[in-house]
Order: sequence, then structure tokens, then C-alpha cells
Amino acid sequence: MARDSCLARVAAGAAVGAAVGGAVGAVYGTFEAVRYKVPGLLKIRHIGQTTLGSAAVFGLFLGAGSLIHCGKSY
Repeated sequence: MARDSCLARVAAGAAVGAAVGGAVGAVYGTFEAVRYKVPGLLKIRHIGQTTLGSAAVFGLFLGAGSLIHCGKSY
């Protein structure tokens, strides 16, 4: 596969988006769990769900943005 192929750009955009979204989701999930006093081991579940949800959504949007941007040549 060529280095500048569209699929590689979309995959890289989605990976970067998932990494950034996961980091933000982990911080926000931790904040929310402490703020709303989530009991016991449910904190870990809540943080995990927030992290994965945020990573999935932000990765999807950054991947879609990379796909839209892929067809343009400057």
C-alpha cells in the first residue's frame, strides 16, 4: 500500500482521534465518578465506559474528517 494512500490517512486519523478521545474520556470519566460519588468497583466500569465511548466517537469523527479531506489536493 502506498504511503500516501487514502486508506492509510483515514486509519491514521481514526487512530489519533481514538487516542485523544480516550485520554479525554478517561479524565472526564474519573472526574464524573468522583463528582457523583459512584460506589466501589462501579467507578472502574464507569471510567472504562466513558473512555471507550469518547474514544469511539472522536475516532469516528476524525476518521470521517480525514476521509473528507483525502479527496482534496492543495
